[in-house]
Amino acid sequence: MSYTIIYDGTCNLCSNLVQFLETIDRGQRFVYVPMQDEQALVQWQITAADCQLGMIVINNQQPQQRWQGSAAVETIARQLPVGDLVMAAYRGIPGLKYWGDKGYEQVRDHRYDWFGRRSQVYQSNYPAPMDCAENTCSTATFAPPAPESLSSVPPECPTPS
Repeated sequence: MSYTIIYDGTCNLCSNLVQFLETIDRGQRFVYVPMQDEQALVQWQITAADCQLGMIVINNQQPQQRWQGSAAVETIARQLPVGDLVMAAYRGIPGLKYWGDKGYEQVRDHRYDWFGRRSQVYQSNYPAPMDCAENTCSTATFAPPAPESLSSVPPECPTPS
């Protein structure tokens, strides 16, 4: 299974997480799109307001399946070695999920203050493919039906110039 991770490319913490994942995964399970890539977000039907709620992970084989915020972190963790075991323990301890969600919100809301902001958007070495020729998206990763939680407008490719 492969996933697209939509991350804040100007956040030091987010960019460092992507670099860490790139090092251990090498594009095998994850590809990346910075939230600042407006063209890609349009194709995913994701708005700037959606991005304010945190990182987004999209299942590339079933693009209607999406996770955001702490649920996105959990989805990523499950794909890592022993991640299922770690997530089972995390979910099995009463109250820990609640505090994990609250912790994610605090980090999300204070990430620039606590970790700093990059002067340029970090561009991954494993970007999500975008192939929109003749106004049709041929790559499943960029022709998803949007979940109700993010948008309900059908995807379209940008008009070729």
